[in-house]
Amino acid sequence: MNWLNSEAFTVIGQHIKWSDMIGNVIGLTALAFGWRRSVWSWPTQFLSGLILFAAFSTAHLSGSAGKQVVVMVVAGYGWWQWNRGGNRAEDGHIAVRFATRRERAALLGAAAVGTIAVSGLFHAYPSLSWDPWPDAYIFVGTIIAMYAQARGMVEFWFAWLLVDAVGVPLNFANGFAFSGFVYVIYGALVLWGMRDWWLRTRKDARPVLEGAPA
Repeated sequence: MNWLNSEAFTVIGQHIKWSDMIGNVIGLTALAFGWRRSVWSWPTQFLSGLILFAAFSTAHLSGSAGKQVVVMVVAGYGWWQWNRGGNRAEDGHIAVRFATRRERAALLGAAAVGTIAVSGLFHAYPSLSWDPWPDAYIFVGTIIAMYAQARGMVEFWFAWLLVDAVGVPLNFANGFAFSGFVYVIYGALVLWGMRDWWLRTRKDARPVLEGAPA
């Protein structure tokens, strides 16, 4: 695994690691699959998480490394959830929707409580993270985003945007320049995917006229 954590090349003074580059390119692919509502989003996210775990663990970013473990676990849940077949739109893909007010409140509450709890753990054990608050924020935010995606909620795109807002400067600061660059691309792809899912909610909710083909 040593070659994964070796330097691939240098761009504008930023040292790019193989693991950082490969893991994030695969992560971009997973997000693209998510935009297409393809079940392949989940095994792709699992592979991305596995590679990035190796990258972050060697840099002693326990929060980011632990996030990748959660990514792999939630990817397994998402794979199971999307393969159940009970939540399909007319085109055969996963049906998407906006979360209810209660679900949004639960997601926000879980994000706030989770971030405080994980940050408290990082402060109690400083060796776990160099940046406790942002590391905890990204860790918990990723869980929330992936859970919402597994449930087919449009809000998962908003959650990713909030994660990106902190992830970009954190990755540059900790020497993962390629992750920082890719997070910028993530942001553009997230906006595109958000628009598509948003429009899908209107299309899927449109009633079928009596006598018209479904």
